[in-house]
Amino acid sequence: MAKFSPLMALPPLMFAGLASLFIFGMNRDDPNQLPSAKAGKAAPSIENVTQLGDLAPLSDDMLRTGDVKLVNYWASWCAPCRAEHPQLEALAGEGVTVYGINYKDKADAALGFLSEMGNPYSAVGADEPGRTALEWGLYGVPETYVVNADGEITYRFAGPITVEIMEKYIKPEIENAAQ
Repeated sequence: MAKFSPLMALPPLMFAGLASLFIFGMNRDDPNQLPSAKAGKAAPSIENVTQLGDLAPLSDDMLRTGDVKLVNYWASWCAPCRAEHPQLEALAGEGVTVYGINYKDKADAALGFLSEMGNPYSAVGADEPGRTALEWGLYGVPETYVVNADGEITYRFAGPITVEIMEKYIKPEIENAAQ
């Protein structure tokens, strides 16, 4: 008969621990979201964002005045940005102000993307070096921030906005930010 060793219990315990983490992760309300240190704080400055071609330029005043707005980081080389683009156009068509910040991209490629896909943005800026994105806490593109009328970030969504995400998260967050 084989002698029992405490090390023999290690694999089943490790499996049980990993299975528990997996089950916990699958039952989270919004598994796509990472915490944002910027929520509830003033939107960082966009003064270093440059104008993209002859499109309407972004300014810090735009973030701090008016109604609720979305700030969307995107790039022409980003496949998920293409997937979410129709939802941004739909939101803009419903009267939501959407500002775009093109991330680490070449101007001609970014302008070509907007020419091909349409331009849902009220104003657009370019952050080719990515410095402004660091101040916003960007994880990657696409990433969208809800900014209230006072210029505070109230919500951040990392990843492409699908129709389901737009209805379940983005629109309710826009409504919450308007109150």
